Amino acid sequence: MPEDINLSAALENYLEAIAALKKEKKYARVGDIAKLLDVKSSSVNVAINFLAEQGFVIHEKYGYVDLTEKGERAAAEVQRKHDILFKFFNSLLFLDQSEAEKEACEVEHCVSSETVYKLERLYVLLKKHFLTKPEDMENLRNYLEGKQ
Repeated sequence: MPEDINLSAALENYLEAIAALKKEKKYARVGDIAKLLDVKSSSVNVAINFLAEQGFVIHEKYGYVDLTEKGERAAAEVQRKHDILFKFFNSLLFLDQSEAEKEACEVEHCVSSETVYKLERLYVLLKKHFLTKPEDMENLRNYLEGKQ
């Protein structure tokens, strides 16, 4: 089971943004991060300096920002939490995609890796053994919506 990162939600968002930019553009710069997160470049610089001191990123002044191995693991863990929470909210709680996305973004930062691991296991159990037919899912939806 992955370990918790112990960074603030804002700092986790910076790691996610860097990882996303690297995936999309193959690089991340302070200006790109600021634009993606809708913050000022000065805020990005403060966060990047702190993340560099903690060993999550490497940043040369006026250059690219890169994730260290530790930073890549942390960003991947935040993304993993997000993906599992989104799937749980959307597929089992029947939140629409935009609401499930919003909720996952908020919750991913305040829930432990152990809790997310257990939610994932619960999801798999329910889908594999209890929610195997379309009518099972419809009954669950009706129950959650107070129709049963």
